[in-house]
Amino acid sequence: MFFILKKIVGGLLMPLPLLLLLMAVALYLLTFTQRQKMGKVIFLLAWLFLALLSLQPVADRLLRPLENTYATYNGQRPIDYVVVLGGGYTYNAAWAPSSNLVNNSLPRVTEGIRIYLLNPGSKLIFTGAAAQSNPVSSAATAGKVAESLGVPAADIIILDQPKDTRQEAQQVALRIGHHPFALVTSANHLPRAMLFFQQEGLSPLPAPANQMAIDSPLNPWERLVPQSLYLSHSERAWYESLGRLWQALTGKQQSETPS
Repeated sequence: MFFILKKIVGGLLMPLPLLLLLMAVALYLLTFTQRQKMGKVIFLLAWLFLALLSLQPVADRLLRPLENTYATYNGQRPIDYVVVLGGGYTYNAAWAPSSNLVNNSLPRVTEGIRIYLLNPGSKLIFTGAAAQSNPVSSAATAGKVAESLGVPAADIIILDQPKDTRQEAQQVALRIGHHPFALVTSANHLPRAMLFFQQEGLSPLPAPANQMAIDSPLNPWERLVPQSLYLSHSERAWYESLGRLWQALTGKQQSETPS
């Protein structure tokens, strides 16, 4: 119950639902009360923040510090395992396997496979429990994608019990002990994930994937026109900031927001 409540509250605190809620409050004040000035101010501020968070320069400026924390893995040292953290997914057996990995998950899996290929003899570990009412877990879905791309089933380990990053760290620690491994997750999530794994006494080699903040040149209109793509970048920065705050407040004893 607490996990579901945490998901609901966390979702409502994301920029889009939060700003829409503020706009609804403003419309209520404007329509049903005498607090016209307050309603106008709230609506204007909510609209302004929504517009700003949807602009590439603002969104990527918020996201870039998180994503630049760790450099891409390019064989800095040999490893025995590649741990790929679970993310968004669905499951439809009629689809191409990779179509079942949504948002951040597919880049994580492909980066994990790349690192696995750089380390002959290593094993791929996929983590992540099943979503509500889904018969197939996130970890198993990622494993099916890896197999479809040529990774032998014997080299794939599925850890499908963890529901969040802390539990993923605990399960990995139990499974591989102190063997050297690379930790693959989204670049913006990696700083928070590294801390959870370090709290379990592990020393993962950071391997960021799914970088989103754009550094390459863009057309002027791409920088000046609000877009849902860049709003999603702002949401990731906001999500991770909330997650790190929760991590600091709860410490090692409590479960944190899921990846």
